[in-house]
Amino acid sequence: MARSAVSDTSQPRLADHVKLRFDAIRKRWVVMAPERMLLPDEVAVDVLKCCDGATPLATIIDRLATDYQAPVEVVGPDVVALLQDLCERGFVTT
Repeated sequence: MARSAVSDTSQPRLADHVKLRFDAIRKRWVVMAPERMLLPDEVAVDVLKCCDGATPLATIIDRLATDYQAPVEVVGPDVVALLQDLCERGFVTT
């Protein structure tokens, strides 16, 4: 099954079958899908929290660059790579 690609016009969101939840037992955020679970790091969680299906990719990148006080040129490729990987694995749609 072909997955969508992340592009400048993307408005990423979690796939319908995917949930981002705080796991009180593990004391960390988890991404849950049927028969699969990811343990994202803190930065990945921040990216995923921005993926509401309405916010454009550029806005997400700008917000994260501001939050992390890092250049957009550094943050942007990392965000795109993360979202593309999650898109290919079926966790995110664009």
